[in-house]
Amino acid sequence: MMEISIVTFALLALVVVMTPGPTVLLALSNGSRYGLVPAGYGIAGAALSDGVLIAAAALGLGAILATSAVLFTVVKMIGVGYLMWLGVQMLRSSGELGSFPAHSNRQISGASGRRLTLFRKSFLVAVTNPKGYLFFTAFLPQFLDPSEALLAQYALLALVFIAVDVATMLAYAGLGTKAMQFLSDRSVRWIDRTCGGLLITLGCALVFVRRSNE
Repeated sequence: MMEISIVTFALLALVVVMTPGPTVLLALSNGSRYGLVPAGYGIAGAALSDGVLIAAAALGLGAILATSAVLFTVVKMIGVGYLMWLGVQMLRSSGELGSFPAHSNRQISGASGRRLTLFRKSFLVAVTNPKGYLFFTAFLPQFLDPSEALLAQYALLALVFIAVDVATMLAYAGLGTKAMQFLSDRSVRWIDRTCGGLLITLGCALVFVRRSNE
């Protein structure tokens, strides 16, 4: 695979991930509510989901989703339901600025639970979206050389995409963290409600997503 192909892939990946999607909205919200380091757990969850989606595309799951109406619909509705649930939770946000205390055993336990929650939310919001599987199934082969080892090429593309995605989400989370210094609880509540409303909108849009052959 030529270096020019990797550069092109990275630039196209940047265009894709810069468009605000569910994981980006969560990074922005987490950054404004908890700060950059805690938001990093959500970003780690999103990065893991990138690896899962690309691995699934390499194994042919994306092609299966593209040809199986039943499986596609099942995965899609799970994704819709989860996006809606997250959106409603954010609409109901109290707007209190979060923290990750680490003094007592109880506080440490609570902080660990919150980290896991941030990680799980960002991970699940991506892996339950069938668009991700279809996207990587269609996108990645454009940068593969059939005469070379495909596994190594998929691994390289995965590393590049994850690096671009993490850098972009860190930028959004950093933006939220900077804003955190000037925000009141009420302002954070409106950020959460805006992001929640956008997640619900994305969930509604996902309902109308069809397989490419429909």
